[in-house]
Amino acid sequence: MTFSALEFLSKADPALGNLIDRIGPYQLVSETRRSPFESLVRAVAHQQLHGKAAETILCRFIALFPSRRFPKPEDLLTVPDALIRGAGFSGSKVLAIRDIAAKTLDGTVPTSRRIAAMEDSAIIDRLVQCRGVGRWTVEMLLIFKLGRLDILPVDDFGVREGFRVTYGLEKQPKPSELRIYGESWRPFRTVAAWYLWRAADAAKEMRRGSAPRPLDLG
Repeated sequence: MTFSALEFLSKADPALGNLIDRIGPYQLVSETRRSPFESLVRAVAHQQLHGKAAETILCRFIALFPSRRFPKPEDLLTVPDALIRGAGFSGSKVLAIRDIAAKTLDGTVPTSRRIAAMEDSAIIDRLVQCRGVGRWTVEMLLIFKLGRLDILPVDDFGVREGFRVTYGLEKQPKPSELRIYGESWRPFRTVAAWYLWRAADAAKEMRRGSAPRPLDLG
């Protein structure tokens, strides 16, 4: 799959093909063992935060449940808001992860087995019913848990910045502009997005005056 995807994208878009040549092999590995609940909570933690800051908060949150690799939805019933806030979650994010837990318990958030059989659009429609969960949050689940190959998170800052850098633009494209341009990348828009993330990361490291490091995106 990977070779055919890279070959397709390189032929469809020479600028993206040049980026692929510079970055090297596609290395995104899906976290299939994570439940939809865990994937959503992790995505909420990453909303509007640098990756390292979000991971620090998640580590503190997980430490509240020492007998678990990651807490289950029912575990949140035993922990007061103050402790979750103490881990670093904002008040709005505490409400969000509690609602995700409640909607997992009532079946709104599907099990791993059920969600794997659902179409992308159906998953988005279902999960945005959770408080604090928008399209971007669900797209992260589609990419990093389910490994769906044709997801383009046009609202993602890193994807738009990577596009700006790759195509030599002064400003980032608007989400609507990126969505239209990205039609040429179907059915491998996730692969294109991953390379744009890498381009944004490399540009950031160049500005810092150090050698580019790979993004920790799986």
